[in-house]
Amino acid sequence: MQGRVFVVAGSDSGGGAGIQADIKTITALGGFAMTAVTALTAQNSLAVANVHKAPPEFVAEQIRVTLEDLGCDAVKTGMMADAPIIEAAADALEEMASGVPWVIDPVMVSTGRDRLLDEDAASSLATRLVARATLVTPNMAEAEVLTGRSVTTPDEMADAGKALLDMGAGAALVTGGHLDGDTLSDVLVRPDGVDRYDGPRLDTRHTHGTGCTLASAIATGLAQGLDLSDAVVRARGYVVEAIRSAPGFGGGHGPLNHAHTVRQTDS
Repeated sequence: MQGRVFVVAGSDSGGGAGIQADIKTITALGGFAMTAVTALTAQNSLAVANVHKAPPEFVAEQIRVTLEDLGCDAVKTGMMADAPIIEAAADALEEMASGVPWVIDPVMVSTGRDRLLDEDAASSLATRLVARATLVTPNMAEAEVLTGRSVTTPDEMADAGKALLDMGAGAALVTGGHLDGDTLSDVLVRPDGVDRYDGPRLDTRHTHGTGCTLASAIATGLAQGLDLSDAVVRARGYVVEAIRSAPGFGGGHGPLNHAHTVRQTDS
């Protein structure tokens, strides 16, 4: 087991996204997962029925108590719920984890289009987390909200990524799951260039938690000493196979197969 990844995110009672997906991903890639839970959700593959937010001071306490003992090699954030939680978490992370990479997944809505971030929290997300990120991993809709730009094509994804770097992010991976057509593209923007990763669209509804999974997989790679490009390539391969081998659970956007790296052996 190599690479300690500290995750600050919400819980998904259906197990496909959020903290549950983060822990599965980090473990499946050989890392060690620790968590601070920002919110509890009551959800399944069809919808988010309810959200119960944690007190901001308790989110900060989870971070401080865990990291003062166990430390970490990378941070990953997901669902942050509202501005007070973002502010409290950012303060604690700056105190306890300032010297490690931060992968910021700016979760705003679920795969099923349920809102997971209060509308007035986008500014705090941008100034406290995106501006501190080693890597920020928005989908196209999230990139539009964060940058105020239209993001409908790979070229516009690259432009949005550059705008995120102007906001302070070290790098941006804008994911293209909402692109039209049979080819999907993710665009990685770094200060020294732009890389575009193309792949065929998989004909499936089982895509719940892909953003959480991708960001956690990248954070695990960084925690294990991979450079950013190698971490992104490995993470994308992991997610593609997790989608391809999804178990088919649920009547809506079903979960991925996070355990495809695990092989059972006869005792």
